[in-house]
Amino acid sequence: MVKSYPTVSEDYLKAVEKARKKLRGLIAEKNCAPIILRLAWHSAGTYDVNTKTGGPFGTIRHPAELAHGANNGLDIAIRLLEPIKEQFPILSYADFYQLAGVVAVEITGGPEIPFHPGREDKPEPPEEGRLPDATKGADHLRDVFGHMGLSDQDIVALSGGHTLGRCHKERSGFEGPWTPNPLIFDNSYFTVLLSGEKEGLIQLPSDKALLTDPAFRPLVEKYAADEDAFFADYAEAHLKLSELGFAEE
Repeated sequence: MVKSYPTVSEDYLKAVEKARKKLRGLIAEKNCAPIILRLAWHSAGTYDVNTKTGGPFGTIRHPAELAHGANNGLDIAIRLLEPIKEQFPILSYADFYQLAGVVAVEITGGPEIPFHPGREDKPEPPEEGRLPDATKGADHLRDVFGHMGLSDQDIVALSGGHTLGRCHKERSGFEGPWTPNPLIFDNSYFTVLLSGEKEGLIQLPSDKALLTDPAFRPLVEKYAADEDAFFADYAEAHLKLSELGFAEE
């Protein structure tokens, strides 16, 4: 399946590259890669394959969607990004937030993820309840990611993105980072997960589900043993997530 992407102007492409540079500077200066990545994910992860609604179309900046429980704290990311977005009125918010997510992974040492511009901003936020709930297990993960059209491999690879960042009690009810270096993108989420609970590090029910599920666990073991394999699969899964409902196949 080859995707056909919309054509954007030369000026638009130039704006993408300039915005990319400014985003690198901002994310490096503010150490905000984790929350920027979360914004990109939560923007895209509302897509539903059956109704063709939701997805990475800029609606997350609207107060109605920011008020969803899963998006607690993401107003911080919106505010951080807005001064750069204002410099590039030609760019859609939809493209800008997904570009920021790609830069967040790259600047913390993760894989390079292809970026295709041309998403249009949509007016209507999706209803609440389409994002994963960290207190639930494997069936829930498959249900939520299945609505997005993503596979078991995508679920485990994307879970590895928790190598960045930490939980905040006031946002999720949980507290602490998953890995010893929450600003470095590597495969340590998987190595830590396999090595058992450690003081000061967090394992959510949705993380532990990756160990107990017979299809998920071999992927955890593979990524713990082979960071290159994780990076390759993560880049593919992130690209899929960032393009849900976008471009024709």
